[in-house]
Amino acid sequence: MKVTEHIKQSKGKTRFSFEILPPLKGQNIQTIFENIDPLMEFLPPFIDVTYHREEYTFKEMPNGLLEKQVVRKRPGTVGICAAVQNKYKVDAIPHILCGGFDKEDTENFLIDLNFLGIDNVVALRGEAVKSETYFTPEKNGHHYAVDLVNQIETMNNGEYMDSSIENTAATDFCIGVAGYPEKHMEAPSLESDLHFLKKKIEAGACYVITQMFFDNDKFFAFVDKCRAAGITVPIIPGLKPIATMKQLNMIPHRFHVDLPEPLIKEIIKCKDNHEVRQVGVEWCIAQSKELVQHGVPFLHYYSMGKSDNIYTIAKEIF
Repeated sequence: MKVTEHIKQSKGKTRFSFEILPPLKGQNIQTIFENIDPLMEFLPPFIDVTYHREEYTFKEMPNGLLEKQVVRKRPGTVGICAAVQNKYKVDAIPHILCGGFDKEDTENFLIDLNFLGIDNVVALRGEAVKSETYFTPEKNGHHYAVDLVNQIETMNNGEYMDSSIENTAATDFCIGVAGYPEKHMEAPSLESDLHFLKKKIEAGACYVITQMFFDNDKFFAFVDKCRAAGITVPIIPGLKPIATMKQLNMIPHRFHVDLPEPLIKEIIKCKDNHEVRQVGVEWCIAQSKELVQHGVPFLHYYSMGKSDNIYTIAKEIF
């Protein structure tokens, strides 16, 4: 079922969803199931599965030259989606990136998803690889998420890259895209970011799921600005509880979001990561309760491969 249909069926009630990481190469699917199992108590209608693009390493050859090698540390998004849908009978939503894919790769990826009966995808540009400062697309790949949305929507209309193919079957993907309450790190302004978010909606995106944030007022202001800009699709807030002292600096650095001063002060008081984790859970519970009061369609949690703190939060909300 499409995310938009799940929202309609909920009739204004806020529902629970979450996101999982593919396990590191060499681990098995059981590590995923162990984190999902406790959270199924809260009846999530869908589970997002991220896609982690390749990294590059350089290996010195006997002749002294360096050989570029591709390393995929977290493969298996399609397989995990199939396993999740089969085991839990809920919708699995794969993330699909511009990075690491050319247009033909993207088409083949979408064909596989369609064969599996997957109804939703989240279309993202993705980050630059660690060896690059700025994002660089593959040859014959997409530069921006809006281009990826356009390709998915084209397949939804029954059009494939090879125009000679006859009797093509149209896909019917519900497309989610990312929104940034504090703007994307590369956007010159929030207004500019909203302009391009609207372009993604006009291209065929059906809903928005946000980057994590820790100040609900920034989310509410973002929604208001979206509505004023003519963006009318559902906007789902993404939440992540802080779990370690290190994240106090890592999260602002990596995700370019601000932490509220009261949260910072509480974390600084903590003696160890156990106390930080408790502060993070309590803050996220308070965020969640206020968001529910404002009638958000879903609370979507970024689990980062760990479910115990998400379980504690959800137990207080759902």
